[in-house]
Parts: sequence; C-alpha cells; structure tokens
Amino acid sequence: MSEWIMETQGLTKAYRKFIPVDQLQLHVREGEVYGFLGPNGAGKTTTIRMLLGLIRPSAGSIRIFDRELPRHRSFILRQVGSMVEAPSYYGHLTGRENLKLTCTLLQIPETEVDRVLDIVRLSQAQHKLARTYSLGMKQRLGIAQALLGNPRLLILDEPTNGLDPAGIQEIRELIVQLPRQHGITVFISSHILREIERVATRVGIIHTGRLLFEGEMSELQRKGHPFVQLSAEPMQQTIDCLRDWGYPVEKADHGMNIMTDPAEASVINRRLVSHNIEVSHLSIGGRSLEDIFLEMTKGADSL
Repeated sequence: MSEWIMETQGLTKAYRKFIPVDQLQLHVREGEVYGFLGPNGAGKTTTIRMLLGLIRPSAGSIRIFDRELPRHRSFILRQVGSMVEAPSYYGHLTGRENLKLTCTLLQIPETEVDRVLDIVRLSQAQHKLARTYSLGMKQRLGIAQALLGNPRLLILDEPTNGLDPAGIQEIRELIVQLPRQHGITVFISSHILREIERVATRVGIIHTGRLLFEGEMSELQRKGHPFVQLSAEPMQQTIDCLRDWGYPVEKADHGMNIMTDPAEASVINRRLVSHNIEVSHLSIGGRSLEDIFLEMTKGADSL
C-alpha cells in the first residue's frame, strides 16, 4: 500500500500550445496539511480541478486512496470534500438550511449538520441568513459544506482569499485543527507564502505549471541558511575569539555574521561576555521564505 493518500505522476493539462500544468508530481501524506503554493496563474486551480475529476488531464495519472482517478471516481469523491475558488450557498437561506439542502443532495443524514457547524464554529450563527454573514463566515460555511459526509481528504482552493486579518486567523485555526482533532488530510492552495508557512507541514511550489519544489516545510526553511548577526566591541578581538572557537565569521555593515545554527546564539553570547567583550546586538538573520520563493520563481522564468 502506498504511503501517499494522494499522488500524481506526470500530470499535465494542455490547451493546444498553452500548458497550464506541466508534468506535475505531487505526493500528499495522510494526516498532514499540504500547502500548494504558487503565484496567481501558476496552475493551482487547474490542478485542483483535475484532482476532483472536474476536467480531464491531457497526460499523466492521479491516485487518491491508492486508486486511480477517473476509474474509481465515485469511490474516491465520496471521501473527498472540496471548496474551489469560492463557497457556493443560497443567500436567502440560513446557514443551517444551506447545509441541510447539501445533505439532501448528497443523500447523507441531516445529523451531519450539527457536527460540521460545531467544527467550523458557526453553531451560534446557524439561523442567520447566509447573505448576512461576513466573508470569513461565508468561507467557513463553504468549508462546513465540504466537511459533510466526514471526508478523509479536504481540498481547499485559496480559502483565505480576500479575507481581513481576523477572517484569515479564523480559517487558519480551523485548517490546523482538522488533521489533529478530526484526522482529515488537508490540501490547501494559496499564493501567500506566509499563510502556507503557518499551517502546512509539507509544501509544493508551482510556477507556470511546473513543480519547483516539494518537501517538508522545515526543509524549505533550511534553504534560508539562517545565521547569527552580532555587533560587539572590540571587533577584532571578537572575531579572533569566535574563529578560535571554530565559528565561521564574516564582516558585515552591522558588525559580523556568524554562519552557524541560530541555537548557538545564547552560547556565543555567554562566552563573549565571559571574555569581557561588550555585545551590543545579537539576532538571527537569513533569507526569508519570501526571498526563497521569489528566487525560485525568478529562476524558473529565466529557463
């Protein structure tokens, strides 16, 4: 049995000369939040539509729950919840009525409604008309609809798009709790790296239809090459001490950079102070994930 709950091999979608998705290899583990990251127009929504069987790939394969899509489409989609681009609801119905209608369409028990309302924290607003909901509440209603039937896999396309900071925080907290408390694997797309960084354990970066990176979030973060930034006097004595202790040191405008694990910062500080060196600044530096992301996408543009 495969270790992946969802896997694609050579997944491609082509429209004559335009190829929005090109040879995509995705690997999603059960019980994780997988962040599918890329700028607008990168091919994220086209990929998600293929994963849900809404459009056919031009080439490649999709396996979900260790079965081929589309051969086992009905078996797979019964266990997948999704929200693509924007939630679908009737504004003249209450939140609860919208969910009951979805239950009827999916032929699942209406007892599911209370369960999903509790998960997305809309129980107190369930009797209000959906058109009176804030944008964040509408997004949560859409996620509640996707959770009906207790899916194993939840696919969300840009669920924080257009939300204010409070709404983003609500969705973020909800996404993080789904694997932990309910055992649901979440595949979430976004063009905002800092949002993916806060929720995902694993990430795939797509640009112009091609996968530039896939791996653990910690692996991506290590590409930032963090280091210790230091200002201290006397400078030359500081540099001599650090080099004697085996730390690689580079001079910088602010003082010096010590190319070592940031966890060493407190050790370095104590040793310098014990040698009567005045430390005026100590911090952690390195490329941000945004820098890494921009570097990857610019590099892909130049190919």
